[in-house]
Amino acid sequence: MSQSDYILLGEISGVSGVKGWVKVFSHTDPREKIIAYKQWFLQNKGDDWQTVKILNGRKQGKNIVAQLEGINTREQAEALKGTQIAIHTDQLEPLGKNEYYWKDLIGLKVETTEGINLGKIDWIFNTGSNNVLIIKEDTKEKKERMVPYLMGNVVISIDFDTDLMIVDWDPEF
Repeated sequence: MSQSDYILLGEISGVSGVKGWVKVFSHTDPREKIIAYKQWFLQNKGDDWQTVKILNGRKQGKNIVAQLEGINTREQAEALKGTQIAIHTDQLEPLGKNEYYWKDLIGLKVETTEGINLGKIDWIFNTGSNNVLIIKEDTKEKKERMVPYLMGNVVISIDFDTDLMIVDWDPEF
């Protein structure tokens, strides 16, 4: 499988206890959704992806902790610190009409309603109140714009056939 077949969901950020449980920094929404996937793919510092089964997991305070098959000691868990957690694209739930995974939006060309090219979506983050698109210009300067992902207000349309998003946004901003 290629790198594009995986969706990054988080990383192992530490250990919990002495029986091999790991602390997880999750990118899912809600954060504990990461433990709903019973199979993860782990990658540590450029190694190949390794499949691991999730035996147990839960929210613990502000953290997510998980018990992984074959990881039974604190030392084994400690060795996983910094490891990326992903799932295969086949594991994603089907979405409703006009719903998109972030991975589907990355790389889309973005134009204003007046046809001015703003660049391509480079990455996306969540502010707590809404998602924000980071759009990088296709120019030598690679200027970045932060545009709120507000469907119907700022984001006017998305066309995956032409890989184009139309936004109502001032290009000078």
